[in-house]
Amino acid sequence: MANGGPVEHGFPHLATVRAAVTALYRRLSYGTVHQFAVSVPPADVAFCDVDDLHLGAQRVARELVRHYRLPDARMVVAFREMEHAAHVELTAGPEYFIELNDRFRTHRRDIGAALAHEIMHVYLHRMDLSFPGTRDNEILTDTATTYLGAGWLLLDAFREDGVSSQKLGYLTPEEFGYVLAKRSLMFGEDPSAWFTSAQAYTAYGRGLERARHDERQPPLTAAGWAGRRRYARDRRHAQHVAEGSGGSSGGTDAADAPYAFAADPAGPLRVTFPCPTCHQRIRVPVKGRVRARCGLCRTVLECDT
Repeated sequence: MANGGPVEHGFPHLATVRAAVTALYRRLSYGTVHQFAVSVPPADVAFCDVDDLHLGAQRVARELVRHYRLPDARMVVAFREMEHAAHVELTAGPEYFIELNDRFRTHRRDIGAALAHEIMHVYLHRMDLSFPGTRDNEILTDTATTYLGAGWLLLDAFREDGVSSQKLGYLTPEEFGYVLAKRSLMFGEDPSAWFTSAQAYTAYGRGLERARHDERQPPLTAAGWAGRRRYARDRRHAQHVAEGSGGSSGGTDAADAPYAFAADPAGPLRVTFPCPTCHQRIRVPVKGRVRARCGLCRTVLECDT
Protein backbone atom coordinates (compact mmCIF):
# COMPACT_ATOMS: atom_id res chain seq x y z
CA MET A 1 0.00 0.00 0.00
CA ALA A 2 1.49 3.30 -1.12
CA ASN A 3 0.38 5.77 1.53
CA GLY A 4 1.73 9.24 0.94
CA GLY A 5 4.86 7.94 -0.79
CA PRO A 6 5.74 7.85 -4.49
CA VAL A 7 3.48 5.84 -6.78
CA GLU A 8 5.11 3.84 -9.57
CA HIS A 9 3.62 4.43 -13.01
CA GLY A 10 3.83 2.84 -16.43
CA PHE A 11 3.91 -0.84 -17.36
CA PRO A 12 6.92 -2.42 -15.58
CA HIS A 13 5.08 -5.69 -14.79
CA LEU A 14 3.36 -6.17 -18.15
CA ALA A 15 4.96 -9.53 -18.96
CA THR A 16 3.79 -11.00 -15.64
CA VAL A 17 0.33 -9.47 -16.06
CA ARG A 18 -0.04 -11.11 -19.48
CA ALA A 19 1.19 -14.43 -18.11
CA ALA A 20 -1.42 -14.12 -15.34
CA VAL A 21 -4.25 -13.63 -17.86
CA THR A 22 -3.08 -16.72 -19.75
CA ALA A 23 -2.91 -18.70 -16.51
CA LEU A 24 -6.47 -17.69 -15.60
CA TYR A 25 -7.85 -19.03 -18.87
CA ARG A 26 -5.80 -22.22 -18.60
CA ARG A 27 -6.75 -23.00 -15.00
CA LEU A 28 -10.35 -21.73 -14.94
CA SER A 29 -11.38 -22.48 -18.56
CA TYR A 30 -13.19 -20.24 -21.01
CA GLY A 31 -16.60 -21.07 -19.53
CA THR A 32 -15.63 -20.24 -15.96
CA VAL A 33 -14.02 -16.92 -16.92
CA HIS A 34 -17.20 -15.94 -18.75
CA GLN A 35 -19.24 -16.55 -15.60
CA PHE A 36 -17.69 -13.26 -14.42
CA ALA A 37 -18.94 -11.21 -17.37
CA VAL A 38 -20.68 -8.77 -14.99
CA SER A 39 -18.55 -6.84 -12.51
CA VAL A 40 -19.45 -6.41 -8.87
CA PRO A 41 -21.73 -3.32 -8.90
CA PRO A 42 -20.86 -0.24 -6.82
CA ALA A 43 -24.07 -0.47 -4.80
CA ASP A 44 -23.10 -3.90 -3.44
CA VAL A 45 -19.80 -2.71 -2.01
CA ALA A 46 -20.67 0.85 -1.04
CA PHE A 47 -19.53 1.84 2.45
CA CYS A 48 -20.77 5.02 4.10
CA ASP A 49 -19.16 6.74 7.07
CA VAL A 50 -22.36 6.25 9.05
CA ASP A 51 -22.23 2.45 8.60
CA ASP A 52 -21.05 0.34 11.49
CA LEU A 53 -17.39 -0.46 10.78
CA HIS A 54 -17.41 -4.18 11.50
CA LEU A 55 -20.91 -4.96 10.29
CA GLY A 56 -20.28 -2.98 7.13
CA ALA A 57 -16.99 -4.76 6.44
CA GLN A 58 -18.68 -8.14 6.95
CA ARG A 59 -21.47 -7.14 4.54
CA VAL A 60 -19.00 -6.10 1.83
CA ALA A 61 -17.01 -9.30 2.36
CA ARG A 62 -20.16 -11.40 1.91
CA GLU A 63 -20.96 -9.62 -1.36
CA LEU A 64 -17.47 -10.30 -2.68
CA VAL A 65 -17.67 -13.95 -1.61
CA ARG A 66 -20.92 -14.16 -3.56
CA HIS A 67 -19.36 -12.47 -6.59
CA TYR A 68 -16.43 -14.92 -6.58
CA ARG A 69 -18.86 -17.82 -6.18
CA LEU A 70 -17.40 -19.06 -2.89
CA PRO A 71 -20.68 -20.02 -1.17
CA ASP A 72 -19.07 -22.11 1.58
CA ALA A 73 -16.41 -19.55 2.54
CA ARG A 74 -16.92 -17.33 5.58
CA MET A 75 -14.81 -14.23 6.08
CA VAL A 76 -14.11 -12.78 9.52
CA VAL A 77 -12.79 -9.21 9.21
CA ALA A 78 -10.76 -7.41 11.85
CA PHE A 79 -8.62 -4.24 11.98
CA ARG A 80 -5.13 -3.71 13.39
CA GLU A 81 -1.98 -1.66 12.89
CA MET A 82 0.15 -3.20 10.14
CA GLU A 83 2.50 -2.23 7.34
CA HIS A 84 0.47 -3.62 4.46
CA ALA A 85 -3.10 -2.89 3.47
CA ALA A 86 -4.46 -6.27 4.52
CA HIS A 87 -3.64 -9.89 5.20
CA VAL A 88 -5.53 -13.20 4.97
CA GLU A 89 -4.56 -16.55 6.43
CA LEU A 90 -4.97 -19.22 3.75
CA THR A 91 -6.27 -22.37 5.42
CA ALA A 92 -8.51 -25.24 4.42
CA GLY A 93 -11.53 -23.13 5.35
CA PRO A 94 -14.43 -22.71 5.42
CA GLU A 95 -13.64 -19.80 7.75
CA TYR A 96 -10.96 -17.28 6.78
CA PHE A 97 -9.61 -14.43 8.90
CA ILE A 98 -8.86 -11.16 7.12
CA GLU A 99 -7.03 -8.34 8.88
CA LEU A 100 -7.29 -4.82 7.47
CA ASN A 101 -4.96 -1.92 8.16
CA ASP A 102 -6.26 0.45 10.84
CA ARG A 103 -6.12 3.16 8.18
CA PHE A 104 -9.38 1.81 6.78
CA ARG A 105 -11.23 2.79 9.95
CA THR A 106 -11.24 6.32 8.54
CA HIS A 107 -10.94 5.47 4.81
CA ARG A 108 -13.97 3.24 4.66
CA ARG A 109 -14.81 3.68 1.00
CA ASP A 110 -11.65 1.73 0.14
CA ILE A 111 -12.50 -1.29 2.32
CA GLY A 112 -14.10 -3.03 -0.66
CA ALA A 113 -10.87 -2.70 -2.66
CA ALA A 114 -8.76 -4.27 0.09
CA LEU A 115 -11.25 -7.09 0.63
CA ALA A 116 -11.52 -7.77 -3.12
CA HIS A 117 -7.79 -8.51 -3.25
CA GLU A 118 -7.68 -10.62 -0.07
CA ILE A 119 -10.73 -12.72 -0.97
CA MET A 120 -9.20 -13.34 -4.40
CA HIS A 121 -6.26 -14.89 -2.53
CA VAL A 122 -8.79 -17.36 -1.09
CA TYR A 123 -10.29 -18.01 -4.53
CA LEU A 124 -6.91 -18.69 -6.15
CA HIS A 125 -5.87 -20.85 -3.17
CA ARG A 126 -8.94 -23.00 -3.70
CA MET A 127 -8.26 -23.17 -7.44
CA ASP A 128 -4.64 -24.19 -6.70
CA LEU A 129 -3.36 -21.39 -8.91
CA SER A 130 -0.25 -19.48 -7.90
CA PHE A 131 2.98 -18.02 -9.27
CA PRO A 132 6.38 -18.62 -7.64
CA GLY A 133 7.63 -15.76 -5.51
CA THR A 134 5.66 -13.20 -3.51
CA ARG A 135 5.90 -10.41 -6.09
CA ASP A 136 4.64 -12.46 -9.04
CA ASN A 137 1.95 -14.13 -6.96
CA GLU A 138 0.63 -10.74 -5.81
CA ILE A 139 0.60 -9.54 -9.44
CA LEU A 140 -1.38 -12.67 -10.32
CA THR A 141 -3.84 -11.84 -7.53
CA ASP A 142 -4.26 -8.23 -8.66
CA THR A 143 -4.73 -9.36 -12.26
CA ALA A 144 -7.27 -12.03 -11.36
CA THR A 145 -9.19 -9.63 -9.11
CA THR A 146 -9.40 -7.14 -11.96
CA TYR A 147 -10.13 -9.54 -14.81
CA LEU A 148 -12.83 -11.33 -12.82
CA GLY A 149 -14.80 -8.19 -12.10
CA ALA A 150 -13.75 -6.64 -8.78
CA GLY A 151 -10.48 -4.90 -9.60
CA TRP A 152 -12.08 -1.62 -10.62
CA LEU A 153 -12.29 -1.04 -6.86
CA LEU A 154 -8.50 -1.28 -6.59
CA LEU A 155 -7.96 1.24 -9.37
CA ASP A 156 -10.57 3.58 -7.92
CA ALA A 157 -8.65 3.55 -4.63
CA PHE A 158 -5.76 5.28 -6.43
CA ARG A 159 -5.56 8.97 -5.60
CA GLU A 160 -2.61 11.28 -6.11
CA ASP A 161 -2.03 15.00 -5.87
CA GLY A 162 0.83 17.34 -5.14
CA VAL A 163 1.01 16.57 -1.41
CA SER A 164 -0.40 13.06 -0.91
CA SER A 165 -1.01 9.75 -2.63
CA GLN A 166 -2.73 6.43 -2.08
CA LYS A 167 -2.57 3.21 -4.10
CA LEU A 168 -3.54 -0.35 -3.24
CA GLY A 169 -2.12 -3.46 -4.88
CA TYR A 170 1.11 -4.36 -6.65
CA LEU A 171 0.13 -3.25 -10.16
CA THR A 172 0.69 0.31 -11.26
CA PRO A 173 -2.46 2.37 -11.94
CA GLU A 174 -1.85 2.04 -15.68
CA GLU A 175 -1.51 -1.75 -15.38
CA PHE A 176 -4.79 -1.93 -13.49
CA GLY A 177 -6.24 0.14 -16.34
CA TYR A 178 -4.74 -2.27 -18.87
CA VAL A 179 -6.34 -5.35 -17.28
CA LEU A 180 -9.65 -3.50 -16.90
CA ALA A 181 -9.45 -2.57 -20.57
CA LYS A 182 -8.77 -6.19 -21.54
CA ARG A 183 -11.86 -7.18 -19.60
CA SER A 184 -13.89 -4.37 -21.15
CA LEU A 185 -12.90 -5.38 -24.68
CA MET A 186 -13.87 -8.99 -23.93
CA PHE A 187 -17.22 -8.40 -22.19
CA GLY A 188 -18.28 -5.00 -23.57
CA GLU A 189 -18.42 -3.46 -20.10
CA ASP A 190 -17.22 0.11 -19.46
CA PRO A 191 -16.06 0.47 -15.82
CA SER A 192 -15.13 4.15 -16.10
CA ALA A 193 -18.64 5.24 -15.07
CA TRP A 194 -17.99 3.81 -11.60
CA PHE A 195 -14.78 5.73 -10.86
CA THR A 196 -14.84 8.36 -8.14
CA SER A 197 -11.13 9.09 -8.59
CA ALA A 198 -10.13 11.34 -11.48
CA GLN A 199 -6.68 9.74 -11.49
CA ALA A 200 -8.28 6.31 -11.94
CA TYR A 201 -10.07 7.52 -15.04
CA THR A 202 -6.78 8.78 -16.52
CA ALA A 203 -4.97 5.53 -15.73
CA TYR A 204 -7.78 3.51 -17.30
CA GLY A 205 -7.49 5.57 -20.48
CA ARG A 206 -3.77 4.83 -20.71
CA GLY A 207 -4.38 1.16 -20.05
CA LEU A 208 -7.08 1.06 -22.73
CA GLU A 209 -4.68 2.60 -25.25
CA ARG A 210 -2.09 -0.09 -24.47
CA ALA A 211 -4.70 -2.87 -24.69
CA ARG A 212 -5.85 -1.66 -28.10
CA HIS A 213 -2.21 -1.55 -29.19
CA ASP A 214 -2.12 -5.34 -28.62
CA GLU A 215 -4.90 -5.71 -31.20
CA ARG A 216 -2.95 -3.76 -33.83
CA GLN A 217 0.17 -5.92 -33.98
CA PRO A 218 1.11 -7.89 -37.11
CA PRO A 219 0.22 -10.36 -38.45
CA LEU A 220 -3.26 -9.19 -37.40
CA THR A 221 -5.03 -7.35 -40.21
CA ALA A 222 -5.65 -4.37 -37.90
CA ALA A 223 -1.90 -3.66 -37.77
CA GLY A 224 -0.80 -0.24 -38.91
CA TRP A 225 1.31 0.57 -41.94
CA ALA A 226 4.63 0.70 -40.08
CA GLY A 227 4.02 -2.65 -38.40
CA ARG A 228 3.00 -4.27 -41.68
CA ARG A 229 6.11 -2.96 -43.39
CA ARG A 230 8.37 -4.31 -40.67
CA TYR A 231 6.53 -7.63 -40.75
CA ALA A 232 7.04 -7.95 -44.53
CA ARG A 233 10.76 -7.26 -44.12
CA ASP A 234 11.11 -9.82 -41.33
CA ARG A 235 9.12 -12.37 -43.32
CA ARG A 236 11.43 -12.01 -46.32
CA HIS A 237 14.43 -12.48 -44.05
CA ALA A 238 12.88 -15.59 -42.43
CA GLN A 239 12.06 -17.10 -45.82
CA HIS A 240 15.59 -16.47 -47.04
CA VAL A 241 17.11 -18.07 -43.94
CA ALA A 242 14.74 -21.05 -44.13
CA GLU A 243 15.50 -21.68 -47.80
CA GLY A 244 19.23 -21.27 -47.29
CA SER A 245 19.43 -23.58 -44.28
CA GLY A 246 17.39 -26.43 -45.64
CA GLY A 247 14.48 -26.04 -43.28
CA SER A 248 15.98 -24.65 -40.08
CA SER A 249 14.22 -22.02 -38.02
CA GLY A 250 14.09 -18.45 -39.24
CA GLY A 251 13.92 -15.41 -37.02
CA THR A 252 13.07 -11.75 -37.17
CA ASP A 253 15.43 -8.84 -37.51
CA ALA A 254 13.75 -7.00 -34.64
CA ALA A 255 14.35 -8.54 -31.21
CA ASP A 256 11.30 -6.79 -29.78
CA ALA A 257 8.90 -7.99 -32.50
CA PRO A 258 5.81 -9.71 -31.02
CA TYR A 259 5.99 -12.48 -33.63
CA ALA A 260 8.53 -15.12 -34.62
CA PHE A 261 8.94 -17.26 -37.73
CA ALA A 262 9.84 -20.93 -37.87
CA ALA A 263 10.29 -23.24 -40.83
CA ASP A 264 8.22 -26.41 -40.92
CA PRO A 265 9.79 -29.32 -42.85
CA ALA A 266 6.33 -30.72 -43.50
CA GLY A 267 4.75 -27.51 -44.74
CA PRO A 268 5.02 -23.77 -45.28
CA LEU A 269 6.83 -21.28 -43.09
CA ARG A 270 4.86 -20.57 -39.94
CA VAL A 271 4.54 -17.52 -37.71
CA THR A 272 3.76 -17.49 -34.00
CA PHE A 273 2.34 -14.51 -32.15
CA PRO A 274 0.42 -13.84 -28.90
CA CYS A 275 -3.37 -13.84 -28.86
CA PRO A 276 -4.36 -10.22 -28.13
CA THR A 277 -7.01 -11.43 -25.68
CA CYS A 278 -5.34 -14.12 -23.54
CA HIS A 279 -1.71 -13.92 -24.78
CA GLN A 280 -1.40 -17.62 -25.54
CA ARG A 281 0.90 -18.16 -28.50
CA ILE A 282 -0.91 -18.76 -31.82
CA ARG A 283 0.82 -20.59 -34.68
CA VAL A 284 -0.41 -20.21 -38.25
CA PRO A 285 1.06 -20.85 -41.74
CA VAL A 286 2.52 -17.96 -43.70
CA LYS A 287 0.21 -17.95 -46.72
CA GLY A 288 -1.61 -14.62 -46.88
CA ARG A 289 -5.06 -14.09 -45.37
CA VAL A 290 -5.75 -16.55 -42.58
CA ARG A 291 -8.52 -16.74 -39.99
CA ALA A 292 -7.35 -18.30 -36.73
CA ARG A 293 -9.24 -19.16 -33.56
CA CYS A 294 -7.50 -19.17 -30.20
CA GLY A 295 -8.08 -22.52 -28.56
CA LEU A 296 -7.87 -21.00 -25.08
CA CYS A 297 -10.13 -17.91 -25.13
CA ARG A 298 -11.92 -18.70 -28.44
CA THR A 299 -11.15 -15.30 -29.96
CA VAL A 300 -11.35 -15.33 -33.77
CA LEU A 301 -8.35 -13.52 -35.27
CA GLU A 302 -8.13 -12.09 -38.78
CA CYS A 303 -4.52 -12.38 -39.92
CA ASP A 304 -2.55 -11.36 -43.00
CA THR A 305 0.53 -13.54 -42.84
